[in-house]
Amino acid sequence: MQNQLKVLTSEDCIEFNREALDMFKHYSMDLSFLPKDGFKIIEIIENTSPDIVLMDLFMPRIDAIGIITTVRKNRRVEMPTFIVLSSFGRPSLEREVMSAGASYFLIKPVSYSDIIEKILQITYKTKLNPNLSSQMSDLHISNLENIELKITEILHQIGVPAHIKGYHYLRNSIKMSIENPGIINFVTKKLYPSVAENFETTPSRVERAIRHAIEVAWDRGDVDVLNSYFGYTIHNSRGKPTNSEFIAMISDKLRLQLRSAS
Repeated sequence: MQNQLKVLTSEDCIEFNREALDMFKHYSMDLSFLPKDGFKIIEIIENTSPDIVLMDLFMPRIDAIGIITTVRKNRRVEMPTFIVLSSFGRPSLEREVMSAGASYFLIKPVSYSDIIEKILQITYKTKLNPNLSSQMSDLHISNLENIELKITEILHQIGVPAHIKGYHYLRNSIKMSIENPGIINFVTKKLYPSVAENFETTPSRVERAIRHAIEVAWDRGDVDVLNSYFGYTIHNSRGKPTNSEFIAMISDKLRLQLRSAS
C-alpha cells in the first residue's frame, strides 16, 4: 500500500494481540518482527530500509546503541527512526540512548497506543507519511515533542526516579493536563482511568504509584528545585502536595511557558 510506514520491532510477536496488530494496520503501518539478535537486526535494516525500528535496549551480541551507531556509519543505508525500549531506566542511560540517535527512549511496560502515538509524532515531524498528520490535533502536532522533553527534564530535576511506575504515570498525567486543563478537576473519574488505560493497569494503582513517586521526590529530591515549583508547600505545615496539586502546578507552569514561546 502506498504511503505505508515500514515498522520493524524486536518485540515478540506473541506479545502483540489481534487488537494491537489491528491498531498498527489502522494507522497504515506495516509491522514486521525482528529476531532478538543485534547483528541480525543490523543486516535486516540494511536489506529492507525500514522507516521505524522499535527495539529493546539490551540484546545478544550488540545492544541498541551499537545498532544505531553501526547503521549511522553505513552511508549506503538511509537512517531509520529508532525507538528504544527498556525494562528499567536511568537519566544517564536515557541520555546515552538519545545521544546515539534514538528518537524516543520508552520504559516498559508501555501501551501499544503510546507507541503508535510516538510513531505518529515522528511521522508528522519527518513527513514520512503525510496522510497520518490529520490524526493529531494542532497542539499535539506543534508542541507535543517539546512538552514531553520538558516534562521529563522537570521530573528528573525534582528527583522522581525514572525506573518506578509512578514516574511514567506522572509524565502521562502532566501531558494530559497540559492538553486538557479541565481534566485536573476530574482526577479520579477521568485522569486516573485514562492513564490506567494507556498502561493497561487500574486507576487505583495509578493513584498509589503517583503518590509514591511524589513521596520519593520529597524525601530525596533537590530542595532548591522543589522550592522553585512548590515553595508555598515546603514553607508551611502542609507537607508535600497532593497528586492533583503536583500535576496541576507543573502542567500550569509548562502551559504558560508554551504560550509565552508561541
